Amino acid sequence: MNQLAKDTQSKQIAAARLGIGGPVGSGKTAMVERLIPVLMARGIDIAVITNDLVTAEDAERVRRSGLIDPARVSAVEAGACPHTVIREDPTLNIEAADELERRFPGVELILIESGGDNLASTFSRDLTDFWMFVIDVAGGDDIPRKRGPGVIRSDLLVINKTDLAPHVGVNLPKMHEEALKVREGRPVLLTNCRKGEGIDAVVDLIEREVLFRR
Repeated sequence: MNQLAKDTQSKQIAAARLGIGGPVGSGKTAMVERLIPVLMARGIDIAVITNDLVTAEDAERVRRSGLIDPARVSAVEAGACPHTVIREDPTLNIEAADELERRFPGVELILIESGGDNLASTFSRDLTDFWMFVIDVAGGDDIPRKRGPGVIRSDLLVINKTDLAPHVGVNLPKMHEEALKVREGRPVLLTNCRKGEGIDAVVDLIEREVLFRR
């Protein structure tokens, strides 16, 4: 290896690692599927890790989607409560991310989707540089007022499935306002992953707060 190659290798920046957590059914995998094409269209080299209890169901779904090279999608089987492998002992996810970086040296961003958990779910900072928490309006407009750690501590809170608000009796503007209040003004974005609404705003924030800062 010549000196230029050595210098380039030594200066290589590790990929940013972005966690995506939230309750079961909130739309985490749908969020991953919507983020992938927008991130790639903006020239960002990405890979994906999904977490499930004892299966690779979400990873297989993303692989079959045709949105990304299936080899760039890894699966972690938690074998216990989903928060265990993203918070208490994130070793399995760290190893999966390290392996993706070895296989794809140019990767800039690794999306790490947690298995479905409750409002207490959080990501270890040893694992992620930035993490978002996805809730949905069908879960009830009182979720922000419950002030769960996922809602309060995440770098970004996403309120998904906004199209369902009128069908489940949710006052969406009030829910948004209360979320901003409990988060003391930190980012809260509204999305409808089914139609791709609000995804550009999420990617804008990722570029600004995660990629540009690196």
